[in-house]
Amino acid sequence: MTNRVRRHISIDEKLLFDQATGNRSSFELAPLDVDYPGADRLLPRELVREDVPHFPELNEVEVNRHFTRLSTYNYFIDLGLYPLGSCTMKYNPKINEKMARIPSFAEAHPLQLHENTQGCLRLMKHLEEMLLAVTGMAGATLQPLAGAHGEMTGMMLIRAALEARGNPRRTVLIPDSAHGTNPASAVLCGYDAITLKSNSKGCIDLAELREKLDENVACLMLTNPNTLGVFEENILEISRLVHENGSLIYMDGANFNAFMGIARPGEMGIDVMHLNLHKTFSTPHGGGGPGAGPVVVGEELLPFLPVPVIYEKADGELTLDYDRPASIGKVAGFYGNFGVLVRALTYMMRLGRDGIKAVAEHAVLNANYLRHHLQDVYHLEYGQPTMHEVVFDDRYQEEFGVSTMDIAKRLLEYGFHPPTVYFPLIVHGAMMIEPTETETKEELDAFIETMKQIAAEARANPAVFRQAPQALRTARLDETGAARTPILTWQQARES
Repeated sequence: MTNRVRRHISIDEKLLFDQATGNRSSFELAPLDVDYPGADRLLPRELVREDVPHFPELNEVEVNRHFTRLSTYNYFIDLGLYPLGSCTMKYNPKINEKMARIPSFAEAHPLQLHENTQGCLRLMKHLEEMLLAVTGMAGATLQPLAGAHGEMTGMMLIRAALEARGNPRRTVLIPDSAHGTNPASAVLCGYDAITLKSNSKGCIDLAELREKLDENVACLMLTNPNTLGVFEENILEISRLVHENGSLIYMDGANFNAFMGIARPGEMGIDVMHLNLHKTFSTPHGGGGPGAGPVVVGEELLPFLPVPVIYEKADGELTLDYDRPASIGKVAGFYGNFGVLVRALTYMMRLGRDGIKAVAEHAVLNANYLRHHLQDVYHLEYGQPTMHEVVFDDRYQEEFGVSTMDIAKRLLEYGFHPPTVYFPLIVHGAMMIEPTETETKEELDAFIETMKQIAAEARANPAVFRQAPQALRTARLDETGAARTPILTWQQARES
């Protein structure tokens, strides 16, 4: 097995920052040589410090090297496999970045006149049309800035539609296999969340669904495929039951990578769903942004879409329509995260219809390849066919005192980012692995070999897991302490 851990850089970053003193500077401003009337009133001299105590002084070389070294602490998709389940951490093609950096796009300002931004508006309109084509829905908004933001927008649309019918209702049904942010989105929109338990196949239990559907249910929020990587085989019957109850169906699009180009949610009876451009459509992902979570809707929800809506006039000119009395209003500043939209459209146009379908096929193939090679050494709670991700657990390793967290830490030592751990909650000790379609067989084989080696170590030498990782710059962290008492600012080290 190849150990892919990167070697330490010898310089201690903390030592560099704490011990750098003296008259070092990266930049110096020339003395102010003009008389600026009123300057003392804007910044009174008694509030101006001559120096900042206990702050490091570094020259340009040191500053540059400091941040470059810090960047090597990160794991990133350009370095290797990023198997976070339900996150779809696929490779971001560099042509997407090239298109987003075209000056006419990168330097466009949202307050420019519409006649000067027809290209930008046409791009957004074209992206909407492509998203509608691949989902089978009737209308879209590109405003939401993230998946959870899209969820909230979708629930606001459902509430508005039900209010227009005369009763917003009070509860939302959410399967225990749904995406983790769904209950929060429901509560934010004034609903009580009610959990539906999965059956032995990891799907929605139809008997429980029938039992809990009543006149108070506003909608069913489901993720399909769900977080077990299982497709809801009864989706058409689920849709029929929910709609006969006068309720609507929200679908979380986090796992759309599993079947885009193959099946369309609109034909499954879905009323509204969000799409993660930073997952399915290969725009940058992680680090707090940027993101985009467009929402697509069925016919009934069209009048309630956020304003503005891109509108094409009879002469072919595009404009933004704010005159929509039933709209839920704006949900983001201006018209969405435009740079991300450019990247997503580039990705879709480069792939075309056949390429989009091939993405889903290869994502499912890769997940099943991992499942086939690892299911004998890691326990698989649910045996249903695997779609884009597979959820193992630590049952086989637990008897030797090795947990999912231990396995994740040991993976770091071998140079791999761990999968999503301890989610979904319905699988004890879950390891949710999503390889995506962009990984090669060679990369998957290296991951499989490493996972098998770790399983063998758990049996033969479980003690090696106790302090893992030890071969990295940062040793095993106190994760509870880091979450409860984080240190978010630089602090000078105390002198010994």
